[in-house]
Amino acid sequence: MKIEPAKTADHAALLAVWERAVRATHDFLCEDDIVSIRDAVRDHALPALELYVTRDDEGAPIAFMGLAGNVVEALFVDPSCHGRGVGRAFLDHARTLKGSLKVDVNEQNPRATAFYLKYGFVQIGRSPLDSDGRPFPILHLAEPGVEKGTAE
Repeated sequence: MKIEPAKTADHAALLAVWERAVRATHDFLCEDDIVSIRDAVRDHALPALELYVTRDDEGAPIAFMGLAGNVVEALFVDPSCHGRGVGRAFLDHARTLKGSLKVDVNEQNPRATAFYLKYGFVQIGRSPLDSDGRPFPILHLAEPGVEKGTAE
């Protein structure tokens, strides 16, 4: 699997991957939440993050990761590719680039939480609200060796 830097021209396709993945895994979100968050991802997150992408045989994005320093701010895999090692490959790539990693994950997304814990992350904190003040608790995870508050 080839992981490469994403281009600005990829943003629309990455947003589509994001939406398919969220609809498949974030059943605690209502439609208004998805639309609001989608707009923030499109307008703020995608332009601000260091983005990496992997593509299918036709060149269409099937997954992407967004980094801010050693923090994994986004990791979304098209549901048709879940369970194929794509997420693990992205984390391996990020670790090679950045060293020990941190990530925040929705507590209400047990599959994602289990994925990160199986990879070796440990919980270092919890917030009862997400970063926009919505009632979606966030688990703060880090790989061993990354202490709370030391993300770049």
